Amino acid sequence: MEQRIIIEMGMGNDLHGMDYQKAARRAIEDAIRHSTLPIFQSIDIPHTEMRVLVTVGVQEPDQIDPEALKSGLPRGHAQVQVVKGGLNIPNAETGDTAVVATAAVEAFLPSQVGKWVQS
Repeated sequence: MEQRIIIEMGMGNDLHGMDYQKAARRAIEDAIRHSTLPIFQSIDIPHTEMRVLVTVGVQEPDQIDPEALKSGLPRGHAQVQVVKGGLNIPNAETGDTAVVATAAVEAFLPSQVGKWVQS
């Protein structure tokens, strides 16, 4: 059994290139930039015990390479899933479309129930 120890949300965009991969990478970076996990030093658990689940939302999920996004995750065993979401915002004046991606990064550890004693 696992326990979720953190969930962070992020947003990323590509304003001129319609690059879904770039927007998704930026969304993941935004999410993990807001967190730190001092629990690994505090209770002596190796970060390799952590499972990381990343969910990325973009308007064209087939434009994303989930395996390439894993390389930007600094810790744990990562899984990236891509779903329809985010936004495409067209600019009629320039013909550009801004791509907005959203990401949720969740981290799980094996259950710690019964392993902690309050002193």
